[in-house]
Amino acid sequence: MFSDLKRAAAAMALTVLVVAAPPAAAQAPAAPSPGEKIADALRRSPVYVDAAYADSVPTARQQQLVRQIEKTGLPIKVALVPIVQGDAYDGESDVFAEVVHDRLDERELILVTAGDRWTGDLNGFEWPGEEQQAADAVRTVGFLDEMKDAGLAEQTAKAVELIERGDGEKAYEEATDEALGPDSGGGSSARPDDGAAGSDKSDSGAGDSTWQPLITAALALALALALAAGVLFFFVRRRRRGPGTTGSPFAFPQAVFAAAREADEAALRRQTEAEVVALGDAAQAADTSTPALQQALDAYAAAGTVLDAARGLPDLAGVLALVAEGRDALVADGRDDALEGTSTPLPLCFFNPLHGRAERRIRWRPLGRRDHLHIAACEACGTAVRTRRAPEVLTDTDADGRSVPYFEIPADRSVWAATGYGSLLRDGEDGLAGRVGRGEFSRGRG
Repeated sequence: MFSDLKRAAAAMALTVLVVAAPPAAAQAPAAPSPGEKIADALRRSPVYVDAAYADSVPTARQQQLVRQIEKTGLPIKVALVPIVQGDAYDGESDVFAEVVHDRLDERELILVTAGDRWTGDLNGFEWPGEEQQAADAVRTVGFLDEMKDAGLAEQTAKAVELIERGDGEKAYEEATDEALGPDSGGGSSARPDDGAAGSDKSDSGAGDSTWQPLITAALALALALALAAGVLFFFVRRRRRGPGTTGSPFAFPQAVFAAAREADEAALRRQTEAEVVALGDAAQAADTSTPALQQALDAYAAAGTVLDAARGLPDLAGVLALVAEGRDALVADGRDDALEGTSTPLPLCFFNPLHGRAERRIRWRPLGRRDHLHIAACEACGTAVRTRRAPEVLTDTDADGRSVPYFEIPADRSVWAATGYGSLLRDGEDGLAGRVGRGEFSRGRG
């Protein structure tokens, strides 16, 4: 009996131990998230370099950056981490920066990060305000000639130097003016708010508040006159063309690209069909002795080829790019007044040709490349790149069925990726029509 009691007591003790003991999984501490790991490292040192960049920024160079940052006396931290599409930050450096800022929980912080999937340039962020103008200071690095072939360590050191100076906005404006210059593709390379800034800095007194009502009224009157002239021009052209004809989409892009903004492929297909017909009519009405006529006819034939085989928005955008190429050929010879008065028109927007005609050429560095590209961009996309925001990009489907920016498709599979819808073509190279005529479009389909 006594042995039975001992066995019962032992069983009860074992039961208590089993119930009281926590599971093994609960005892093991949870692994820190990537953001927490980086923030923890930045608490120990103002420079964190991911293993992927260890060769570009070795330990000795990291220590030099640490000493440089400490001399500034500013709350600067550098986090050089690859930021790519599909990662925890969705390939966007501003998301990464917010994660690190939240984990650090520091009120004052200036953070320098590596480039994201939209650009290979460094990015700068500042909290709580913009006292050091860090964002402009860091983005200036990508426009400096001295940094063209510089490594990541040299670029980071330059970014810290510009942040310390505290005049990032001025430095950025000077660098972009020099880098873009008169070749920017139509218009000043100044930022969208340069006009307002210039009026404040001017000695003419135009920025005085007493003049603002007059200036505002004058601008409003000018806008009203411009709108009235545009409406009159539209109806005069419509009457000259006759009923049932279709105007140029590049004279009035808002009419053509409205369907694209709604992502209505069927509506856009109908619109592109009308534009191909309109190009054919314009070429037919042209003088048969002009050399430019053959270029327009080639573009017309290529546009028809692509339209017949178009599978989605990227191909339909290619049709519009070919129509633009054909129109430009006629305009260059003075045979079509749709774009009268223009000279060497730019192609459609590189990032999304459904945005319409590009406004200027800008410098842009794709992820994973050290060299910049000079591409044509619409005003909205150009502004987005300059202010380190993601432009609205036309997407395509890659070999794995994923939706990716169209220019990330291998060039041998997409004539649009190979040419940027015309942005990547150099003087003297065949245009889009020539490439489609050689079968590059069909080979990509195959």
